[in-house]
Amino acid sequence: MTTLGTPLSPHATKVMLLGSGELGKEVLIALQRLGVETIAVDRYDNAPGQQVAHHARTITMSDPAQLKALIEAERPHLVVPEIEAIATPMLEELEAAGVVRVIPTARAARLTMDREGIRVLAAETLGLPTSPYKFCNSLEELQAAIDAGNGKGVGYPCIVKPVMSSSGKGQSKIDGPADVQKAWDYAMAGGRVSHGRVIVEGFIDFDYEITQLTVRSVGADGQIVTSFCDPIGHVQVSGDYVESWQPHPMHPAALEKSRQIAKAVTDNLGGQGLFGVELFVKGEQVWFSEVSPRPHDTGLVTLCTQHQSEFELHARAILGLPVDTSLRNPGASAVIYGGMEAQGIVFDGVDEALRVPGTDLRLFGKPESFAKRRMGVALARAADVETARSNAKLAAGKVKPRKV
Repeated sequence: MTTLGTPLSPHATKVMLLGSGELGKEVLIALQRLGVETIAVDRYDNAPGQQVAHHARTITMSDPAQLKALIEAERPHLVVPEIEAIATPMLEELEAAGVVRVIPTARAARLTMDREGIRVLAAETLGLPTSPYKFCNSLEELQAAIDAGNGKGVGYPCIVKPVMSSSGKGQSKIDGPADVQKAWDYAMAGGRVSHGRVIVEGFIDFDYEITQLTVRSVGADGQIVTSFCDPIGHVQVSGDYVESWQPHPMHPAALEKSRQIAKAVTDNLGGQGLFGVELFVKGEQVWFSEVSPRPHDTGLVTLCTQHQSEFELHARAILGLPVDTSLRNPGASAVIYGGMEAQGIVFDGVDEALRVPGTDLRLFGKPESFAKRRMGVALARAADVETARSNAKLAAGKVKPRKV
């Protein structure tokens, strides 16, 4: 039996989110609808999630001492990492000592905090199909990894990413020798914590990429049950998601393989909650790309497509409640960028955007705008994906950020 308390009382069920951006904000709202007391933590004040949580705390989450002090002071029942740049060894230490339960587990948070841990797990431990790859600590190593003889080089074209970054930052495609230096410099600028280390991947000639949202929840018999959402397709620009839709049409054999891969990875990571598993698909072939043990940015589309969005699924799964991953209707999302560097911007055209049939908006409330910072998203539901995509892009284009 799951028992939930009353917020701001001695019997409250307390959940702390480490990272309180737009995805964390939706998780916090889902938790609050179930009467959970929430603590939103971020590296800057007035992050989106901090604006709606019961308690807002600002610390450097990659600092083990600050993280330990905060968790010991707040004593949450669950700690939910929502970003990668966290002192995960400290979370492992606190979990092992019985101080807190980490979602999905502290080990999973550590393994998925960078691209190295999870790629080694998927390709070498689990033997899943992935692109050819090498890790490099310098420009010279990167060039050598691309050029290596005996067919062991990654070759051109290839993709370079920092070992740790968020939302595609620092990711670029190398078409030939002239691009290598530029790609290295861009990766160094885009990395979050592990400066100086990159992964270079051979380019897979895939037809499309999908996000397979995978939920580990507790069944009626007390055992872990794995459920899948319909596949989500997306468009990326410079490694950043700009548009997503659900469902993405797939060959039945490819869908089955995608779910087998997603289950293998999430079974190994363990715990409860929602995972975003990214996969490349060509015909009936499927390759594992990445996994995040938390709601995925492309999954914002589920706010208008599913009976329970990815955020509600995550909240329910971590609390030990049953989940419903079924699709309600096709839909799409389109990103609204800040388009400028300014604080406290305003948004014109919100009424015009919402006059587009079947649309909704989320404006995230980020205190500071950058040219390529995601400040909102337009959502559209429709009878088919094509109409939804068209309407989501139309609505997003009508929202005009403005400096005041």
